[in-house]
Amino acid sequence: MTKAIKAVGMLSGGLDSLLALYLMLEQGIAVKVIKFQTPFFDWTITDCQSAAADNEEFVINRSGLTAGERVLDCEIELVDLSVNYLQMLHNPRYDYGRNVNPCIDCHILMLQTARSIMEEEGAQFVFTGEVLGQRPKSQRMPELMLISHQSGLEDQLLRPLSCRLLPTTLPEKEGWIDRDKLPAFQGRSRKPQIELAKQFGIKDYPTPAGGCILTDPSYSKRVKDLWEYVGKDKITWEDYNLLKLGRHLRINPNLKIIVGRDEAECNILRQFGKERTIIELVDIPGPVVLLDKSSDPYYEIIAARICVRYSKVRNLEKEFPVRIESANEVKIVNVRPYKLEEVEIWLIN
Repeated sequence: MTKAIKAVGMLSGGLDSLLALYLMLEQGIAVKVIKFQTPFFDWTITDCQSAAADNEEFVINRSGLTAGERVLDCEIELVDLSVNYLQMLHNPRYDYGRNVNPCIDCHILMLQTARSIMEEEGAQFVFTGEVLGQRPKSQRMPELMLISHQSGLEDQLLRPLSCRLLPTTLPEKEGWIDRDKLPAFQGRSRKPQIELAKQFGIKDYPTPAGGCILTDPSYSKRVKDLWEYVGKDKITWEDYNLLKLGRHLRINPNLKIIVGRDEAECNILRQFGKERTIIELVDIPGPVVLLDKSSDPYYEIIAARICVRYSKVRNLEKEFPVRIESANEVKIVNVRPYKLEEVEIWLIN
């Protein structure tokens, strides 16, 4: 009896990796499906809330699958990539993309992990949904070949969507996969993928937006600010989760203030405030302000005035009562709001 050929397939949450999986199943490959998770991948505000409530540095959302993934007739294992992720993020061998995305190093780390899972499962190869030329940092031909080599997979790594444009891999050489039945997709257009999705009857899949928040310009500016003023070696997962919430204002090299933008964010900031100073207006609708690990009265007044500035208060000449709660005391101060132009110079955006 011929031994069944098994592969490890990596789902990213997007359409491409879903199509790659369908292509492998169509060719009779048994698949072990994995999906990597960190707070940077497909994050939601719920993830931030869970991290704050559980007082954990990193929380995996165990139900975090897309609708298209949930209907798959196969088990999907969510793999925590956080253990080695910060070390890689802070010291990428192949540098960053346009923002703070270490795409090449990230792909290598994921594929090294997938390779270990492949060996544990007794599988023969790994496949991904990567498309030649789709991403400028990590999916050009030289980078794809580099990633295959540095991950240790070499020709045990198959990219089904661009298969016929890439060097022949082990699954093709051994006859496990029919190369002629796989696509030759390349570039950034999604039209070929959408057409293939129709052929497979896939209707529910995510748009190209989203994915890794490290590619977001606004988030990246906040990360760079943290790296400059705190230092990479002192940053935790909690710090990175907080960067996703509210407005961030850098007052000086030692002080940053976070202002909630809506009720959901304000509720989460309160939970993160156990070791920080929390500032709110008294009896007036307004934001929660988190004073970043400082209880200096001078900076508390600055934060209180910022709190009033971002409330519904429009009278710039009147003083308003603000509650300041630190680890040591609770007090009420009366302050006037800043003018908008006074606050904007501090914004990290």
